[in-house]
Amino acid sequence: MTHSATPSSDRVFLFLQGPHGPFFSALGRMLQEAGAQVWRVGFNAGDRAFWSDTSTYIPFRDKPELWPETLIDLIIRKDVTDIVLYGDTRPVHARAVEIARSRGITIHVFEEGYLRPWWVTYERWGTNGNSQLMSLDVTDMHQALEQSDTASPPPPSHWGDMRQHIFYGALYHWFVLFMNRRYRNFRPHRDLSVAKEFKLYFKRLALMPFHRLQRGWSTLRVRRGAFPYHLVLLQLGHDSSVQSHSDYNSMSAFLEQMVEGFAKGAPGHHRLVIKEHPLENHREPLRRRVRDLCRKYGIEGRVHYVPGGKLAKLLDEANSAVTINSTAGQQVLWRGIPLRIFGRSVYDKPEFVSQQPIDEFFTDPEMPDAKAYRIYRQFLLETSQVPGGFYSRRGRRQLLRRAADMVLRAHDPYQAVLKNNEARTPQLRLVE
Repeated sequence: MTHSATPSSDRVFLFLQGPHGPFFSALGRMLQEAGAQVWRVGFNAGDRAFWSDTSTYIPFRDKPELWPETLIDLIIRKDVTDIVLYGDTRPVHARAVEIARSRGITIHVFEEGYLRPWWVTYERWGTNGNSQLMSLDVTDMHQALEQSDTASPPPPSHWGDMRQHIFYGALYHWFVLFMNRRYRNFRPHRDLSVAKEFKLYFKRLALMPFHRLQRGWSTLRVRRGAFPYHLVLLQLGHDSSVQSHSDYNSMSAFLEQMVEGFAKGAPGHHRLVIKEHPLENHREPLRRRVRDLCRKYGIEGRVHYVPGGKLAKLLDEANSAVTINSTAGQQVLWRGIPLRIFGRSVYDKPEFVSQQPIDEFFTDPEMPDAKAYRIYRQFLLETSQVPGGFYSRRGRRQLLRRAADMVLRAHDPYQAVLKNNEARTPQLRLVE
């Protein structure tokens, strides 16, 4: 469905689950000011707490298996034209995408930025492994950019979203844990209980000063060490990019493959630096797992473990990096550092991501094509990457300056750039 001839007053937006915090509520108010109708489905007390307009809030309190039937009924009764959600793989969202596609309803997907940390991703129909980027090659992008008169967005302001992200996550889970009596049928989309989630978020907040000292010391040891090193960029094992877009269901199996490959392929004077995800809450005993693997493969003393923190300082002098499909891979490629990935990712392009077996990669990693990556990055900046953030007040302000207009436009971000090429290269057309 396209809304090129549809005024805002005829649009009906149904919001599902969003990022922790007030972003979805603020975006909904802005769409209402533009003349659209807005509704929000909430699945638990955390969803309710972050939606400010009680008159447009619709609680879903039935069993999960009744969700498809309920959604179809809502679509019909409210004449829904658009569905807005955060991430497209959690069960209630994946089912909503299927239903929306079958009925010609536009799906708007927000996600953490492909060019983190100061960007947000906005796409239609799907993100990450479900993104339209997966079917576009760098040649397509280059041709489209040559024909495009779209200006890149202004550079983002720099702020810290991490503490706010953790705070809103803890607050959300507090509401679900202590205020959820009206949503007795709610089932989290992750396999951990809400109580455990809350305790992990709270513990992470409480221990932030200790973790800051710990990672500072670990990072300093690597930076002052006179040795070449390779980076392993860990992700959250429960994250959708790992669960839905890779063959791994935890970090443990990935770690073993990396440590074994390093032991077999890396020169003896090289080191392996394993970096935790900044939001890691230790569902898995990763540090202990690394120690066990080092003993198993005989490389004690050659592996450094860094508990979270910022990536830039470690990347500056790294020989290479490996990850499953983390968006941090974009920072690796921006610096021209060899990269090997083991999942499905929007940046998995043969021009700049190595296809070598892991032991060969650690022996002599292939360099990325820097020119090709710059084309790819520019394409993202002119399409799906929006400056701003979900969690800090400054980040939301900058994001909201552009987000509502992008949602209301007739074309999705990629079509806006590719449409100039459609007559000359029809294979670039994207299905609406």
